[in-house]
This record gives sequence, structure tokens and C-alpha cells, in this order.
Amino acid sequence: MSSNAHVLVVEDEPKIAALLRDYLRAANFRVSVLDNGTGVADWVRGHVPDAILLDVMLPGEDGLSICRSVRSFSDLPILLITARVEEIDRLLGLELGADDYICKPFSPREVVARVKAVLRRAKAQASSTPVLPIGLDEQRFEARVRGRPLNLTPVEFRLLGKLVDQPGRVFSRQQLMDALYRDHRVVSDRTIDSHVKNLRRKLSDVGFDPIASVYGVGYRLEWPDGEA
Repeated sequence: MSSNAHVLVVEDEPKIAALLRDYLRAANFRVSVLDNGTGVADWVRGHVPDAILLDVMLPGEDGLSICRSVRSFSDLPILLITARVEEIDRLLGLELGADDYICKPFSPREVVARVKAVLRRAKAQASSTPVLPIGLDEQRFEARVRGRPLNLTPVEFRLLGKLVDQPGRVFSRQQLMDALYRDHRVVSDRTIDSHVKNLRRKLSDVGFDPIASVYGVGYRLEWPDGEA
């Protein structure tokens, strides 16, 4: 798994960045390094690395904001690097979508092991993702379930697409909000709940309701056994 995998290191301390780069390259990873948070999300869009090692404290844009931005369009593994041990729970929260964390000071060998582990998990998840009988035409904003059309609004279409991308994964309301409203407008949790309610009603009209509520967290798509 490690051979040819591309890891982006976002770290503004030159010695730490060089240490991570050298150990990752020794493990046969391809490595890119950025030392400023500004523009990281755009860089990820353009280069599509396999994983990101992301420092929390960065000049320009902080790592938590970058993590949220990347999560709005990509599910690639993100490992946060932090010296703020007391915020571990927050960093690993569903709202941010981080896959793992590494506390400073750290062992570079452990970092390499952690990167390999999250890449293995990502690969296993991808290989086990079911093929769902939901067709989405992003050009026309058309959706079908087993060939039956769904009359969705653009927001409902994006919501369904986000959930279908990763069946079984729980998305927080904030993550769904970021995916639905790319202009970062401020909307309430109730707005997201309303969109989900309308989408579930329309899915039920064609005989299915695969969207599950996770109390206090958000929503996930759970296609019934035998339907994939």
C-alpha cells in the first residue's frame, strides 16, 4: 500500500517537515510539503494526494479549518498533528472528520505506521462499499432509484449524493451543511433536518428510506441488506 502512495505534509516548522518527508520517502511514499495553510484545500483539489499530515497550528489558515474545507469535497485520510493534547477529542470529532491524530513530540516511525494504517482502512472501506441502486446524473440534477425518478431540489440532490458517496458513514450536520452550501452561508441545524425530512419522504414515495438518524450526531445512509 505504501509504494507510490502520495502524502501531503502541511507543516510550517522546517525541521519537522523535513523529518516527516525523509521518513515517509524511506517508506516508499511520494511526499509533497506545504508550509502555509493558505490555499491548501485548492492544492488538494488539484493534486489529489492519498493522505494528508496536517499540523493544527499553521500560518495563513489553521489546520482545523483546512480539515473542514477538505472534508466538504474529499474523504481522503487526514491525520492531524497537534501539541494541544487536551483537544484530542475535539480534533477527532465527526464534525471535523479527521481520521487520526499525532501529538508532538512524536516518533517519526510511529507517524509512518499511522499513515499506513489509515491508508489500509481507506482501501478496505472502498473495496467493501456496496453498489447501490441509486443513479445520480450530476449534469442534469436527476436522481433515480431502481430506474424510478426522484423529483429533487438541487439541495436535496447534493444531500443524497453526499450520503451515497459513503454508505454507512455518519455525517454531522455541519459536514452536510458545508457540502450543501458551498458559499458558506449560515443556516441552522433545523434547515438541514428539514432537507433530510423532505428527502426521506421522497425516497419513501418510491418504496425506500435508507437514511438513518444518529441521535446527537447526524445522518448516514444504510441501504437494507439485499438491496445493494
